[in-house]
Order: sequence, then C-alpha cells, then structure tokens
Amino acid sequence: MINIKQWKKILIPYEQAVEELKVKFKAIRSELRESSEYSPIEFVTGRVKKVSSILEKAKKYGVVENEIEEKIEDIAGIRIMCQFVDDIYTVIELIKQRDGKDLKIQYVKDYLRNTKESGYRSYHMIIRYPLQTAFGSKEILAEIQIRTLAMNFWATIEHSLNYKYKENIPPNIRERLKKSAETAYLLDKEMLEIRDEVINAQKLFEIKSNTVSDIVHNIHALKLQGKFEEASDFQDKFNYYWEKGDIIELKELGEKLKSIVNKLSF
Repeated sequence: MINIKQWKKILIPYEQAVEELKVKFKAIRSELRESSEYSPIEFVTGRVKKVSSILEKAKKYGVVENEIEEKIEDIAGIRIMCQFVDDIYTVIELIKQRDGKDLKIQYVKDYLRNTKESGYRSYHMIIRYPLQTAFGSKEILAEIQIRTLAMNFWATIEHSLNYKYKENIPPNIRERLKKSAETAYLLDKEMLEIRDEVINAQKLFEIKSNTVSDIVHNIHALKLQGKFEEASDFQDKFNYYWEKGDIIELKELGEKLKSIVNKLSF
C-alpha cells in the first residue's frame, strides 16, 4: 500500500501541472484585456485531489492502486469560468489550437448538450500534459472544466450537498436542485441576449483603465527626466478630463504624452 510520503512524491507533478496550466490560461486572459479586447475567460482556478478523495474514487470505480495515475483522470483539475455560454465554445477552440503542442486532448465530456439527470451542466476536456520534473519527463492526465459563473455556482452547491449526504441527496432536495439548475440555465440564456451590451461596456472599461494606467506611468516618466513643469501641466489636464469622464480626450492626451516621453528616451 502506498504510504503518505510516497503519495506526496506522486502528487508533486500534478501540483506543477496545475500551476503551469493556471499560468497559461491566466496569461491568455491578461493578454486580451491588456490589448483592450474581450476575454472569454473570466477567471481560472485549479486544484490537486486530496489523497482521501483519490482513494475513494478508486474504490468506487474498482481501480487498483498501481492503475490510479492512468485511470483517475482528474487528480489534477483546472476550472475555467466564463460569463456567457458562447464563451465556453471560444475557450474550447483556444484549447484545441494547443492540441499536439503543449497538451494533448484525449476526449471530451459535453454536459452542455448532454445535461446530467441532476441538472449538471459543464464542458470537460481530459488532456495529457507533458512535464519536465526534477526526476525527468513525465506525462500526466488532467481534467479541464469549462462553465459559466451560473453553472459553477450551482455545481458548487451540488458538490457540497453530495459530500454531506455521501451522494444520497434526499429526493425533495434533489428535486429543488434540479429546478434551480433550470433557473441557472434560464439566467445564462437571458444574459446571452444582452451579451453585446455587456461586452461593449467591459471593453470600454478596459480601454479607459489601460489609458489611465499609461498616462500615470508617463507622467511619472516625465518627472524622472526632470520635466516637472510639463508633468504638472499634463497632470492638471488629466485631472480635468478624468473628472469629465471623456475617454476620447483622455486617449488623445495619452498619445501626446506618450510621444513626448518616447522622444525624451532617445
């Protein structure tokens, strides 16, 4: 039987994989947002299954100890949350573009089109992920779950209840869960109807945020160059346009300031 010390060594690559995958998906989100583009990824989480959960699952499905790493596919798990259902399919395509490069897609479980009896909705991708560890190369299985915020809220509640009742949720609660899953689905449908309005508002916010960040950075750069009078002038103009909330004037100010700072850098 595998002891705790052995388990810690076994799980190290899975912890590494979770961290690496989180960084990669967060980088996609950051790159899009910093370019003032809409990101289909709202946020990313990850976890490595606890030893007790791994053993419980192995027992449930009749997996022997020496087959656990090959047959328990979600020891490493990544969860990607999206605002809209359409975003899920955008993320799926982003992952497919990486297939054969830094990961290999084994198969998928589409619980969006094939909703579980409980009402569970999500899209799962089982991947093989190659790693370079202190002990050499290793390829592990990992699960990526992609879902909306509403789906995730519902799934989190269901998971807690399954844990409490050891997957034997009382019929009355199970029925209410199923109804709430439909409510979450209707919420996703309603949000999809105003998707363009929401995205435009968020993109405007990102543009304004990036513009303000650049202006503040470049005013500081002027001060470092000893151009205190010019920096003060730009600060006054920035404060004025900021109060007005005029993004066009802010952008024009930002471009003018950037041009001056660039000239001073040469």
